[in-house]
Amino acid sequence: MADAIQTADLDWKTIDGIDVPVSKQFGDVYFSKDNGLLETRHVFLHGNDLPERLAQLQNFEYFSVGETGFGTGLNILALWQLWRQVRPDNHSRLHAISVEKFPLSKNDLIRALNVWPELQPLAQQLIEQYPLPIAGCHRLSFPNDRFSIDLWLGDAHDVFPAMERSQQIHAWFLDGFAPACNPDIWEENVLSNIVRLSSEGTTFSSFSVAGVLKRGLKQHGISISRPRGFRHKREMLKAVWPAAEDSAETPNTEKKTRSTPSPKFRSRQIAIIGAGVAGLSCAWALAQRGHQITLFDQTAPLAGGSGNPLALLNPKLCPIEQSADHLMTLSWQHAMRHYAKFDAFRPILVHQLALKKADDLLALAAQYPAGMLETEESSCSPLHTSFPSLNLCSAGAVSPHQLRDQILQHPRIQFQQAEVTEIQRSSPIQLHQHQQLLGEYDHVIVCAARQSAQFFEQYPVLKPIRGQVSWVNNDAQPLPMQDAYSYGGYCMQLDAAHLILGASFYPNREDDEVLLEDHVHNYDLIHSVFPNYAQSLAAPESWQGRASIRAQSLDYFPVLGKVEENQEIYTFAGLGSKGFLYAPLCSEILAAQILGEACPVSSHLLKKLNATRFQKKVKAKKPYFKKAPE
Repeated sequence: MADAIQTADLDWKTIDGIDVPVSKQFGDVYFSKDNGLLETRHVFLHGNDLPERLAQLQNFEYFSVGETGFGTGLNILALWQLWRQVRPDNHSRLHAISVEKFPLSKNDLIRALNVWPELQPLAQQLIEQYPLPIAGCHRLSFPNDRFSIDLWLGDAHDVFPAMERSQQIHAWFLDGFAPACNPDIWEENVLSNIVRLSSEGTTFSSFSVAGVLKRGLKQHGISISRPRGFRHKREMLKAVWPAAEDSAETPNTEKKTRSTPSPKFRSRQIAIIGAGVAGLSCAWALAQRGHQITLFDQTAPLAGGSGNPLALLNPKLCPIEQSADHLMTLSWQHAMRHYAKFDAFRPILVHQLALKKADDLLALAAQYPAGMLETEESSCSPLHTSFPSLNLCSAGAVSPHQLRDQILQHPRIQFQQAEVTEIQRSSPIQLHQHQQLLGEYDHVIVCAARQSAQFFEQYPVLKPIRGQVSWVNNDAQPLPMQDAYSYGGYCMQLDAAHLILGASFYPNREDDEVLLEDHVHNYDLIHSVFPNYAQSLAAPESWQGRASIRAQSLDYFPVLGKVEENQEIYTFAGLGSKGFLYAPLCSEILAAQILGEACPVSSHLLKKLNATRFQKKVKAKKPYFKKAPE
């Protein structure tokens, strides 16, 4: 996934009054002129027996569908429409995973989907969350329908090997342009990884019965049949990974295959220790899936490093060819979709001043999708600086306390003020406060920043970093509410009458009282880039502020996942100054680990986050035997 994403280059043909998109890259149509929606239902939905399988899902059961080419999204929308029609009235969930090398531009997607009026209510929701063409996994969530999509942008040869196998894919739409037009997607490297992500009971369907596809599946033990295709097509492919007791010589692909009932299909009782942005985000992700959450904090939600008056989503972007595995870039894309659903969010344009390595920073504007980044000459800045800037046109700010209040209103999230002093590793897990039982839980997530280490024998070192933000009345010269400025520090309007700016940065300090010297530090920062504006502000002696301690890992990645094997105890900490940026995506990763769902990042990036990555791997010594005397 090393190349920048190119959008699809299309021709449009009007066939029987319908605008049909045709790929210039592959010379093939995106959907059948006969009726693409009916063909999708025949080949992919009924070809995988999905009407029956989805209708039979148990409470809290998770079902995933994989697709080899997203295209116009027609197959996924048809799947979503079917799910709405047949889903049980319980907490079962449907998840789709699709890969696309050449995604349609949003305008082309809108035009293509206009063909299907009955899909428009769903198409509009998809279009609203449709990601920018940046490589990597983009998770689109539709919680009201218990439905989600992982859209992986990149070459299938790179994407499928990078997927973490945290849950089998239950059904496959082997879609894409015809093998003669796009042979790469049908090659062994892709098919072998499709099988790796599957298991007994997984089904497969395709409009194609090309020999390369049939041979590729058969060599992995997949049983194949060729029922009648759609309308004029004589055949289609229908296949199943048979159970071990089934005979490979007598495939039964007509059998309604479904996953074996599991005791995991139940509501979980989950405790989260620490109610900062990490704990709140985990609580939200798991409660949205129907589970019962108890949040513990020894003082109050947002009492620590997450409790500043305003949080700015201000990523430091990488060169575009690194985006598929760049945590900050992927987290920023996910955070923008996530926070937009909350009243606490407001869109912001961030002016990132080019103070160091200016050419490298400004060059990013040409690498990323059009309209996403812009360069601004110093003379154009409304604050009259001598530095040019890279303008991040799609950024945002979050009001932490407003976000907190909305999360805690969730009917499945309960907050309890208590100091957890012991986690008793039993089944169920018990939490204690000075030998008093607080409750029993299926899973525990420790989100207590540097205090997380007290609950584990081995835990990564998290260094403390003192930071203080300041705010000052500037109602005489307020900045535009939709603008923020980043310059080593940052400044933006906190509200109509106050400027918030900061932040000081002092590693290995744990004092959290508000200090004049930190106000002066924040003044000096803004004065160094906007001297005229800084001089219009009141003296730092009159400023207000808040100081807190952030926890930072030694490699600057969050600490995420299990610390101990065979224990249902997890951790999420070490977010440093990027807590609000990292928390939404990392919470989805953690939910996937706890509940056995698809992971929204690559295996490579997941290893960088692993909570055990700092533990020394001790090799067992070989036994030493002396030679017996002769």
